[in-house]
Amino acid sequence: MATDAVTATERQVWRLRRRPVGEIRDGDLTLEREALPELADGQFLLKILYISLDPTNRIWMSDAEGYMPPVGLGEPMRALVAGRVVASRKPGVAEGQIYSGLGVLADAMITDGQGLNRLDLPKGLSLATAFGALGMVGPTAYFGLLDIGRPKAGETLVVSAASGGVGQVVGQIGKIKGCRVIGIAGGPEKCRYIVDELGFDAAIDYKNEDVGARLDALAPDGVDINFEQVGGAIMQAVVARLRRFGRMPLCGLISGYNDVEPADWPGKWGLVLMRRLTIQGFIILDYVDRYPEAIRDLVGWMAEGKLKTRQDVRDGLDRAVEHLNSLYTGGNFGKLLVRVSPDAEG
Repeated sequence: MATDAVTATERQVWRLRRRPVGEIRDGDLTLEREALPELADGQFLLKILYISLDPTNRIWMSDAEGYMPPVGLGEPMRALVAGRVVASRKPGVAEGQIYSGLGVLADAMITDGQGLNRLDLPKGLSLATAFGALGMVGPTAYFGLLDIGRPKAGETLVVSAASGGVGQVVGQIGKIKGCRVIGIAGGPEKCRYIVDELGFDAAIDYKNEDVGARLDALAPDGVDINFEQVGGAIMQAVVARLRRFGRMPLCGLISGYNDVEPADWPGKWGLVLMRRLTIQGFIILDYVDRYPEAIRDLVGWMAEGKLKTRQDVRDGLDRAVEHLNSLYTGGNFGKLLVRVSPDAEG
């Protein structure tokens, strides 16, 4: 179903119809056209321009413990969005303003603004870049690395999923802080990108190389910080090489999100003890009150040419679920966004 220009009377929206078992399959979500009610006082209509596709989308579909309640069956699928106000009955919110934050997988939404913030584009940044780099992934990289990883000049930092939205920012912040940065990515093109374009010191192609053996060659004295997003065998290879007092910000475990029978981490607890490792999981919502700090520094580094980001922009709300599945196979290259409206940058 193609996405038509949004009107004030109807929208297209993906609803969760059954909980996925393993990977997301046809019928788990359905794209539906439905009427929109009239605006009430204190509400505004947001035409959604971009949707962020993130590993956490899969977590929200599962009826399991999480940092937010799961999406209910029959409910609109939750997503991070950026859009333009096209009608407003909320004081302080004007037509034409851009808002971003927690929304739904749709081409429009009526909202009172809860979970959304006005997005004023920094000079020289497109909406796709500002939303993709600053909406969630930039602050995730910023606080995860700086607050939990506590990088010091001369230390070795390893970043999994290094060419993705968060990973590319983590590695560059690590370089800004004086670390030696090794990225793990899938395929020669992604590995070339993080070294040649982003300035990582080295890359490991997990699809074609033995991660442990390459780490031994690239970091014979061990690793100080592991920014973990993947889990599984890659995580185990890096953890085994963490040095005494090493730190591991745990951002995600994407390799297991489609597992039918999730597996517990099989061991290394003695190593955690003897090497006095710090392993801390975190969710970016923990840092919402400090977002301005992250945005200030991230925008400043962009202006100085120290921080580059790549957005993987896919067109079409009707293909959003197909694009989401590519996250779990390494099919994205950069921060994955769906461009809902052809005039998104207009």
